[in-house]
Amino acid sequence: MNDHGTTQHQGFALQPGTRAPEFTLKTTPDQAVSLSDFRGQPVILAFYPADWSLVCSDQMGLYNEILPEFRRHQAVLLGISVDGAWCHVAFTTQRKLHFPLLADFEPKGAVARAYGVYRPSDGYSERALFVIDGDGVIRWSYVSPVGVNPGADGILAALEALQREVSTS
Repeated sequence: MNDHGTTQHQGFALQPGTRAPEFTLKTTPDQAVSLSDFRGQPVILAFYPADWSLVCSDQMGLYNEILPEFRRHQAVLLGISVDGAWCHVAFTTQRKLHFPLLADFEPKGAVARAYGVYRPSDGYSERALFVIDGDGVIRWSYVSPVGVNPGADGILAALEALQREVSTS
């Protein structure tokens, strides 16, 4: 529940036109990345509840398969959950993922909170997607029900719209 007595839902996720909050998170126990590392290119943030869950495994597996499509738009994909870096390393290895998973572990869910997609009653983030342009502005966001794989159509449409905008300016 939030201060208004309602459960946090899609309406509270950061909306297009908002500057994406900066963050630095661990990808492995001894390596970290910052959102600003990718300035100048589109970034896809894929918040998900947890490594190893069936829907999360399917979602991350799908994104791994279509990574060439994201890269065709010069976009970088970052998966983010509250799991720790060691868990991400095991999950990445087992699922043969070719994109970084970031540990929003300590303080738990701080980045998800900054993006308005943390579920405090559950202790993990919403299944939420953000497409951020090269200037660090959110151009598209979507929150899916936790039990539903949102797929990639919305991401690809947002990247194509962004590319059209860049090519006409």
